[in-house]
Amino acid sequence: MISASIREYMTTDYATIHPDMPVAQAAANLIKKSLLGAPVIDNNGKLVGWISDQECLQATLQVVYHNTRVAIVQDVMQQDVITVNLTSDPLQVAQQMLNAKPKNYPVLDDEGKVVGVLARRHILMMLDEKLKELLQL
Repeated sequence: MISASIREYMTTDYATIHPDMPVAQAAANLIKKSLLGAPVIDNNGKLVGWISDQECLQATLQVVYHNTRVAIVQDVMQQDVITVNLTSDPLQVAQQMLNAKPKNYPVLDDEGKVVGVLARRHILMMLDEKLKELLQL
């Protein structure tokens, strides 16, 4: 049995994105943090969606090359978001990530507020650490 917690491996250093933010600003926030996506949160810290670099790229192309209106995040964000919570089993999350699921999951507390982001890379780091522990036995 592997004991590990989501809290140990998630990142709390994610981009802050709000639904009324221009997509160009959201893209800049993702770039600053070197992220492929981030949770979209309301003023209370609750999850309302997810925006990836793909949505940002599409909207920004429209502005830069086609001189069309400036989109806001809520126009392009994904609203159906798969989440995990602090008590989720990391091994079950790892199994879920093997399917065609997203690469990143917002981590919610008991009140539905975003407290972090868990990526495939974080799960892989956990498994790598556990493998090293097993090999030392």
